[in-house]
Amino acid sequence: MRIGIIGAGQIGGTLVRRFRALRHDVTFSNSRSPQTLSDLANETGATAVWAKDAATDADLVIVSIPQKNVPDLVEGIVAARKPGAPVIETNNYYPQQRDGEIAAIEDGQLESEWVAEQIGAPVYKVFNGIWWKHLLESGTPSGTPGRIALPIAGENGPGRVLIHEIVDQLGFEPVDAGPISESWRQQPGTPVYGKDFDAETTLKALAEATRERTSEWSAR
Repeated sequence: MRIGIIGAGQIGGTLVRRFRALRHDVTFSNSRSPQTLSDLANETGATAVWAKDAATDADLVIVSIPQKNVPDLVEGIVAARKPGAPVIETNNYYPQQRDGEIAAIEDGQLESEWVAEQIGAPVYKVFNGIWWKHLLESGTPSGTPGRIALPIAGENGPGRVLIHEIVDQLGFEPVDAGPISESWRQQPGTPVYGKDFDAETTLKALAEATRERTSEWSAR
């Protein structure tokens, strides 16, 4: 599978390593030039490219950059992916810690809906609540008791099927977290965020979430 990754930070860089270990064809980028990614490219055999080219002919695209930088992506950043290829966004809105105020989100727009609007494509929300080191090291085979579950918010269809398969390949239990309109259930400050729950506990935590943004995760 050809996977394009926009962002090479802790989550994006970890996914480069994990997907290459699974022998997927990976292109990846950061906000600078491909030359600045030579160490990771040499380590993994992935191909470093300019951000505008990362999604070209991809079967799956992942956007993993600071929320505040999403509007800086070039117009049509994921348009060159294969027809029907799903787009994952791993982002979190950290208004006090990093991003400053994003008015639309503070006014009630969901983080993932905002990202989808900015990049001009529907998205799935995955990988936003797991620590990068656990994503790198804590995957286990299917059927392992207590296997870490990852909630996946997005629409049903082939894109969801593919993403469930890829999460399972990475060693985590895919959990249907509902459509993107329910993605608030896994945003920062919710019971599931940052936790290594199994599937049953993940579903319970998603159900217990409330949409109100707590003071820690608000700029207002």
